Amino acid sequence: MNVRIHPSWQQRLATEFSKPYFAELVQFVHSEYRTTTCYPPGRLIFNAFDLCPFEKTKVVILGQDPYHEPDQAEGLCFSVADGVPFPPSLQNIFKEIESDLGIPVPKSGSLRRWAEQGVLLLNATLTVRAHLAGSHQRHGWETFTDAVVRKLAEEREHLVFLLWGSYAQKKGEFIDGNKHYVLQSAHPSPLSAYRGFFGNHHFTLANDYLVRNGINPIHW
Repeated sequence: MNVRIHPSWQQRLATEFSKPYFAELVQFVHSEYRTTTCYPPGRLIFNAFDLCPFEKTKVVILGQDPYHEPDQAEGLCFSVADGVPFPPSLQNIFKEIESDLGIPVPKSGSLRRWAEQGVLLLNATLTVRAHLAGSHQRHGWETFTDAVVRKLAEEREHLVFLLWGSYAQKKGEFIDGNKHYVLQSAHPSPLSAYRGFFGNHHFTLANDYLVRNGINPIHW
């Protein structure tokens, strides 16, 4: 499995990679990818880290699980590969951006352009079995991604954390709101988008905060 990850993350997560739980996780993931169909493709498992170096991260968006249907997942939370129809949550994200900033809904559902500007699109679990949501949860990924969020929260300043839904909010509950800007709302899924995601203005608020701290805003 040819996995790519930016050197800045390799260096900062070296301790995590050497822990026993991570060795067990690697063994589990290798076994799953050998014996069944899993997503994203192996080379894209750490795509979020490869496209968004540690020192260039400005905004962190926390998701839960990769998409589990063919050709969707590309290792970035909420993002789908070019040419793939938008899943409902992504449709709602684009609707909020259009309402908030007046930016028309794009033709592509790939959020790679965000990642390259410094948005870490981090799922709590980085792999999944085809057609089986949550199938790789509780095998160590959550421990790993908790360590990622903690490292960013402790070693960086003036980051924006977008925590949509109770799962993301719980995962980010230790983040120091005096050191970073933590924005919380309902999840963009159709089940909850009308209960506080629509109209949250998170994209404007995030950019305003970045600009106030001398950081280039994100072109959403």
